[in-house]
Amino acid sequence: MVSKMRQIESSRCDMRNRRGSSRRARSMSWENTSSSEAALLSARQALPIWSCRKALVMKLAAHTTLILTGETGCGKTTQIPQFLHAAGYTAQGLIGITQPRRVAAISVAARVAAEMGVGLGGLVGYAVRFDEQTSRSTRITYMTDGMLLREAMADPQLADYSVLIVDEAHERSLQTDVILALLKVAQAGRAGSAWPLRIIVMSATLEVDLFCAFFGDAPAVQVLGRAFPVQLFYVAEAQHDYLEAAVKTVLQIHVDEADGDILVFLTGQDDIEAVAAAIEQRAALLPADAAPLLPLPLYAALSAPRQLEALKPAPPGCRKAILATNIAETSVTIDGVVYVVDSGLVKSKVFHSARRLDSLLAMPISRAAARQRAGRAGRQCAGK
Repeated sequence: MVSKMRQIESSRCDMRNRRGSSRRARSMSWENTSSSEAALLSARQALPIWSCRKALVMKLAAHTTLILTGETGCGKTTQIPQFLHAAGYTAQGLIGITQPRRVAAISVAARVAAEMGVGLGGLVGYAVRFDEQTSRSTRITYMTDGMLLREAMADPQLADYSVLIVDEAHERSLQTDVILALLKVAQAGRAGSAWPLRIIVMSATLEVDLFCAFFGDAPAVQVLGRAFPVQLFYVAEAQHDYLEAAVKTVLQIHVDEADGDILVFLTGQDDIEAVAAAIEQRAALLPADAAPLLPLPLYAALSAPRQLEALKPAPPGCRKAILATNIAETSVTIDGVVYVVDSGLVKSKVFHSARRLDSLLAMPISRAAARQRAGRAGRQCAGK
């Protein structure tokens, strides 16, 4: 009998301990969640666009089209859809945001979902070719230009949307220009309806007057301020072997500069693989006390999981060197990047009229593209 009583008392103690552990676990989980949400909110409030949120919403309420410019890293891509959702625009329809590249659409959607405290594919989703994470509850969708073009072909008035945002409009690709024309037609078709289509065209560098005139003297809004300063350095003269120069610069940064990941802009897959191999080979010869240096590729033909791997934070005690094409030039925020090494080149399609053939040639980038690339270093802290 005494033995049974001891067993019962022991069982009760175990249950009390488990309940106490469960309560402590729930408390710790809640505290961790709260601190994580607080950190995200603090990061949002530090963005230059945060102070403009009320003015932007009021401006869009008064005008059906806005042309918005803002420095790289000011927060326009991630924050404006959230401002509009809070203002009630998702009660009238979807908010769609176009991105020129699939990796940007996926990574930005994941960031916004995290900031809003929801799972990706719920309130916030994305749609790119051969991959989509949306549901009936999705109200904010990041998509590639091509996906919106498909929707416009099926429904010219884009009736499911209350607001459509064309991001990185400065690129002026064929798809972007066609989308702008289709949006203008859709907006005119819905002008007399209860829910007119509202359009925001935005970029860090934009020919404002041209776009304002195209949309019938639409008002222009400028968001001043960069999240963090970026210090620029220039080589004294052009480098004939820019791949070798890129490798040396990365290793010099790794040895001499403070912690922070490195983003290197190259022209294509072949260049990226060559530079990655050279960095791995020479990093192995560094002193034993040097931190590991991990080169990671990032280009369009890479699989989505490997693309996202380059966007994840570096392992503790390790520095990443992300070797990317212009796929990382716009919209993408790569956590931890402090240094940008820019080759100043991009592969562009050139048509040879005599041969009647297209070819890809390494060409100098524009000033606008150079500013975009430099801005990758000033997203989360001061950069170089």
